[in-house]
Formats: sequence, C-alpha cells, structure tokens
Amino acid sequence: MARQLEEQIAGRFAVGRRLRVLDVGMGRGAQALRLARAGHQVTGVEQDAAMIAAAREALAGEPEGIRERMRIVEGAAGETGVHFLPGSFDVVLCHGVLMSVEEPDALLAALARMLAPGGMLSLLVRNGDAPAMRAGLCGDWAGALAAFDTESYRLKRLTSTLAGIGAPLHTWYGVRVFTDTAADDAVPDDLDALLALEDRAGRTDPYRGVAALLHLCGVRG
Repeated sequence: MARQLEEQIAGRFAVGRRLRVLDVGMGRGAQALRLARAGHQVTGVEQDAAMIAAAREALAGEPEGIRERMRIVEGAAGETGVHFLPGSFDVVLCHGVLMSVEEPDALLAALARMLAPGGMLSLLVRNGDAPAMRAGLCGDWAGALAAFDTESYRLKRLTSTLAGIGAPLHTWYGVRVFTDTAADDAVPDDLDALLALEDRAGRTDPYRGVAALLHLCGVRG
C-alpha cells in the first residue's frame, strides 16, 4: 500500500508540495504516519479506542515536526462529512472501512465531496471478483462454492460508483495476491523478495484480479 500510494502521489502532485490528507478509519495510523513523515498535513479519523491509543503512542515517539503535522479525530467513518468542509483535502484515504459501514455508497459520496479538484481518493476493499480464493486455498470447498454468489465490491460496480460520485477510477492494484492465507504475524526471512513479488503481481494481469483486496485510486475532476 505504501509503495502504491507513493507512486500515485508522485505522479499526480508537484514534487515538494505539502498535501492535505484525510485518513478515514486510520487504524493504528501506519499510512497516516508515513505521509506525515513525508511532509504532508494529515488528519486521521478513528472510532476504536484501542486503535486511537496505539496511533497516539506511535505519534508520541516521532519528532516534534511530525507530531505537529498529524491530527487525530475521534469519530465514526460515517460521520466524517460532519467534521470537514467540501474540498478540504488533496488526498483522502479510506482503507478497509467500506465493508463495515451500513451505507458505503453514502460514505463514498461524502469522501468525494471532501476532495479538492484534482484530488485523489484511495480505497482498499475486499475483492468481490475473487471471494472464493481464500476459502478454496484453505480447503474450505463449501465456503468457496458459496462465495461465488457474492455481489459486493466487484471492480465493475466500484468503477461505476466512483464515476457517479465525481471521482472516476484512475488506476487500481491488487493487494495480497500470494499472502492472504499467511498468518498476520508471519514475517518471512526474505521479506524484501516477498514485497517485490506482491508489488509486481498487484499491478500485473491476471494476478491482480484474484488478489484478496483491491486498492482503487479515483481522481476528482
């Protein structure tokens, strides 16, 4: 995700420009902190108390200049539109959140309104075109068969939704092509090689199409 974000930001905005970034559902703040370290002004929104505590702890260990560039707002993703004015941000991140809100299309529309013209919306969602992969690779044959009937978060539908809210799809990547069945705390000795493999597969057909997650980048016209 970090590599993909860096690539899109570098290709869309002038070198050295300090961007206004909103991270909705920032979790522990991994992406938010990376962007603050890169010199951007970042606002993170999160409702989980444990996640907020972890993000604040991580932020406390940063130099003062970075701490000053990052703000944490307690609140639910669905309430984001209440806190900020339209056009307030150059980049809006919403990673792993849409699947857990009751009205994802309404949230997407609110996020798009917060983008300044030319701004970028970065989404991370479960890949609705390949839901049977994980269950099948784990030997759950019945679960894999049932997964074929899902209609959520298919790339075609997401592309249509992004166009409808004024932030048409610019590019997309697959995330966790080969590692979705690995334990979350498993760190291989050859991590650099694994990351290089995932990076390559995530931008290459047909591999990205069967990734566990989709990273979509829309751009406001």
